[in-house]
Parts: sequence; C-alpha cells; structure tokens
Amino acid sequence: MNTPLATAPGTASSALPVLPRPAAAEFAAALEHGAFSTLTQFGVIDATGDDAASFLHGQLTNDTQHLDAATARLAGYCTAKGRLLASFLTWRTGETIRLLVSKDVQAAVQKRLSMFVLRAKAKLADASDELTVIGLAGDVRQALSGVFDALPDGVHGQVDGDAGSLIRVPDALGRLRYLWIGARAQIDAHLPTLDAALTRVSPAVWDWLDIRAGEPRITQPVVEQFVPQMINFDVLGGVNFRKGCYPGQEIVARSQYRGTIKRRTSLANVAGDLDTVKAGAELFHSADPGQPCGMVVNAASAQEGGVDMLVEIKLAALEDGTVHLGTADGPALNFLALPYGLPTEV
Repeated sequence: MNTPLATAPGTASSALPVLPRPAAAEFAAALEHGAFSTLTQFGVIDATGDDAASFLHGQLTNDTQHLDAATARLAGYCTAKGRLLASFLTWRTGETIRLLVSKDVQAAVQKRLSMFVLRAKAKLADASDELTVIGLAGDVRQALSGVFDALPDGVHGQVDGDAGSLIRVPDALGRLRYLWIGARAQIDAHLPTLDAALTRVSPAVWDWLDIRAGEPRITQPVVEQFVPQMINFDVLGGVNFRKGCYPGQEIVARSQYRGTIKRRTSLANVAGDLDTVKAGAELFHSADPGQPCGMVVNAASAQEGGVDMLVEIKLAALEDGTVHLGTADGPALNFLALPYGLPTEV
C-alpha cells in the first residue's frame, strides 16, 4: 500500500510564491500579439532506464508504456484511495520520459515514486536545474520556426530538436500555446531572439491562461483532495481507462462507470486578489451555509480584474442560488463557460 505524501525536508516542496498581478500590457501581449514566460512554477522529473516506461505505467493514470516521441499526455498520480497527489504532463525525449509537475510537490512526489521502483531498472532524477521551461502564447509560430524545424499542430503534439522539446498545449481564449523545455544553456542562447520578436511576461500570465484553458494543476494546498474526474482529467485525456492497474485505479474506474461523480471543476471569477483567494480555499452555497460545497483548485489574477479560478464543486450547487468564497457571506463567484463540455452525470 502506498504511504502518505510528505514534504521532504530541505527540498523545493515549499509553497509556491504569490506572483504579483501582471501589468495590463502583459495580458495584452499574450492575447493581441505574442508573449513568452520562463515558468519557474514547474519542475521536471526525468525517468530513465530499461523499465522506466513500464514502471510509470504501473503508477500513473495514463499510458506511458506506449508513449511515442510525437505525443505528450496528461497523467495523474493517486493514493490507494484514488486521490490525486500530483498532476503531470508526460512526454518522451530520446530514451527519457519527462514529467512536468508543479514545483511545490515535485520533491515529495519524486521521493514517493522512487520508493516503489524496487527491482525495476528505472531511475528518477530531478532535472529542474538543468532545464528551462518556457511558455509561449499568441502569435508565436514565426518566432518558434526560427528555433524548430517543424511545429506540432495538434494539442499535445510534440517535436524534438536541438533546442529541446516543443509541445503544443490547449489553446486559451482562442490563442495558441506551446511549452518549450530544453537545456538551460540552449534556451539561454535563443532568448535574445525571443525578446526581439515577442514580449516577455510574468509567469502569472501563464497561470491565468492555464485556468482559462480549463486545465487544472495539482499544487500542495490541494494534494489528496480530488479523484481525477473531480478535476475533469477524464475529459482532458489524463486517464486511460483501458490500461492496467495503478494506485487508486479501482476507485477511479468505479467512479467512472457507476456514475458516482457528482462533483466537477468549473471556471469562475471572484473579486479580490491572490493574497485572499488561494488554492484550497473552501466554497459555500447560499442555501447550505453550514458546510462547504467545493474548493478552489487553482487561482490567478485575471485580465479584467479580480481572480479567475478553477473550482471543484458539487454539480447541484450550480443549479440555483449563489456560491461564495471562504464563508457563506464571502465574495460571490461569477461562473464562466469552460472551453470544453462535460459529460452528463447520471
């Protein structure tokens, strides 16, 4: 049985810093022209060895055994009770499988995964200091074409080049988005070219775009709070229901096929700032103020003011009444449309 996730002392699993609100020009650059950010909120775990793919296949919610060089996949890592400890973007580069993960949970998750390698020919290593993660949004294809020979067309398509890996991730507000992960020195050599063609913006803009794309991310405040369906990972392709066993698989599958998911993640905006609106904050419904009806999964400063959030919430709470942050008389949430549809629960 898997053991509880614990923060490794002296590691990078401390809380992520609260990023200041980006300037209006930074939001505008991503939406109207093209922008890029160095994404320090992420870490990278490298899995190597003959059994790396099969080992991860037996631990994560998605298929890594058949992960090819042209595709990236979302995946989750669950407890035996099906609750998410981490969310990843996974891809293969050469003989290495890489896991992009929130920096604040990386060390603890890597340590936990390593406990279960046992006799498998697999090794997990923190590659964060060797690599740089760049997020690009908007009209960025021309700038990227000077670095990569080809660009991935479909969402979660991937290309490898001398400068690293380029992965297309879901659009946000109709704008193209890419992740570029490469050796620090290689990316540093290209930064002057990017600066000449695009606007460098705060990584907080990327957090906001992730939220507007409807793609949740597990960070330390929400560890062990959700089964994958509660954060829409089944809809986003983060769960393979045909693969073999992994921790929590029975519960995740039962939730899927017995129609027991009565909670989903929705998109919302609320007045305030990130000093008061945080991941892990509870939500309360006007008709039932005595108990929480949901929780903030991710939050980021919004272009038009306030904070945009992905919130996990009882579906029944969306039918009528109002939902409030923190307490039943806290700020009311304004719900927005997700950029994708959700299945009808029965």
